[in-house]
Amino acid sequence: MITFSKLAFSLLAVTPLVFAELEHRSPVHQVHRSRAHKLRTSEATAPANATITKRAPALRFPFGSTKVRGVNLGGWLVLEPWITPSLFDNTGNSAIIDEYTFGQFQDYNAAHAKLVNHWNTWITESDIAAIAAAGLNHVRIPIGYWAFDISGGEPYHQGQYPYLLKAVQWARNHGVKVLVDLHGAPGSQNGFDNSGKKGAVTWHTNSQNVARTNAIIKTLAAEFSKSEYADTVTSIAPLNEPAGFVGGTMMDVVRQYWYDSYGNIRYPFGSSTQGDLLEIIHDAFQPLSSWSGFMNYPNFEGVAMDTHHYEVFSDAEVSMSWDQHIQTACNFGINTIGSYASSNIWTFVGEWTTAPTDCAKYLNGRGVGARYDGTFPGSTRHGDCSAFTGNGIFSSEYKTFMRKYYEAQVSAFERGGQGWFYWTWKAEEAQDWSYQAGLAGGWIPTNPSNRQFPNICG
Repeated sequence: MITFSKLAFSLLAVTPLVFAELEHRSPVHQVHRSRAHKLRTSEATAPANATITKRAPALRFPFGSTKVRGVNLGGWLVLEPWITPSLFDNTGNSAIIDEYTFGQFQDYNAAHAKLVNHWNTWITESDIAAIAAAGLNHVRIPIGYWAFDISGGEPYHQGQYPYLLKAVQWARNHGVKVLVDLHGAPGSQNGFDNSGKKGAVTWHTNSQNVARTNAIIKTLAAEFSKSEYADTVTSIAPLNEPAGFVGGTMMDVVRQYWYDSYGNIRYPFGSSTQGDLLEIIHDAFQPLSSWSGFMNYPNFEGVAMDTHHYEVFSDAEVSMSWDQHIQTACNFGINTIGSYASSNIWTFVGEWTTAPTDCAKYLNGRGVGARYDGTFPGSTRHGDCSAFTGNGIFSSEYKTFMRKYYEAQVSAFERGGQGWFYWTWKAEEAQDWSYQAGLAGGWIPTNPSNRQFPNICG
């Protein structure tokens, strides 16, 4: 997850899972450069589930006919200070702000022991069992590039990949599907702490960074395209949240990387035979207009777009009333996502939360304050964070709001799109971000179909 405003998760092209025709350096085939490509009427009106069956090899989940209801396993195989603040505070070093500095500024053996303990305990099979019991059908599992490739003196630690494989087995045991998400790339694709290294965005400025990332996606695709994973791993996201807003060559690099990833994920066997994994690309924080007509059928099949929605990463958002938060969520799901659908873009909300503020400790970075209480640099105070942080001992009014907010988002996202992934499953202190805590506290229902406020979005 990011410390920046986010949007949703989309299947591009109503011939689902397919994108527009553009000439590129794809390792698979050449296509025509045409931003004006339009689907034929029969393609644009075909039922989504039918077109999946007709136009793409059978995918591993019935996208289009079954809503995706999922949760992210954040803060596990990629560290995030706000999800597990104790892991950072216990270092006694304020310079440790991300996974890069976690390795850089600690004794190797001491740091590694802490990481192994964290990997062993933060997510276990009991978590996956609880996720299944809550009526969810997917988990999204972030993992960083350093789990596969460390070079040039990078101070990361390895050992995450076996836990990813364990999680896939646990998911299989409990009938839960898996999206594997590459959350951090060499050089950092966004400068967020959850990319592994907070600060400069240099992934796109060095071709070797991109080449290393492509090699990792080839490794993931080769592994998870195996038939033994066909009942569990449905999709791979080749890069989380590339920062299209930095300008320069970023968007050119991102678009080419999506093409290259298409070849790596959809054609993992080194031949013209398509695989059955879904490729999920991110919108790079760009508007719908910049993606309309990108990677469409018939040249592309089995592609989806990831874009995320939060209402907490600006002064304007945290100043909204609870009713305004609910209305914004309803409008986003029904109108914005609905407009994506009318533009031949299917949408899943891949990250969202029931929290209406940025009060969670370290949410904006370790040692950085919150906009809501005015402790974030340059922000204006809107209220006291004490009622919106901690271990879930919230007022009944706040819990009722979060239940309404949850139902509004689930209802709107499923009404306007094809499903969602909540961020995140658990957190040490930020309980209003925790699906697990929400289940225990009653602001998230034990069945996502249950409604106390069935007409919350009208």
